[in-house]
Amino acid sequence: MGIKNRIVPGGLYFLTMTVVDWVNIFTRPVYKHIIVDALRFCQENKGLRLHAWVLMSNHLHLIASTAEDKNLSDILRDF
Repeated sequence: MGIKNRIVPGGLYFLTMTVVDWVNIFTRPVYKHIIVDALRFCQENKGLRLHAWVLMSNHLHLIASTAEDKNLSDILRDF
């Protein structure tokens, strides 16, 4: 029987989010601020716990988890 990939509430995850075609969009401050504001909103209102993150010129890395009663999939869908 194969291993199923699933997100467990409260689990710690390494996530990478990329820009389509790896375009260097985050070199402009206005776009950096949009991402930072969205992360802050998810922390304050959705139960996202950020342990570490780095915003590169064309992608974002997160080490994240959630409160036990929250679903990381739901937060990422709305992010």
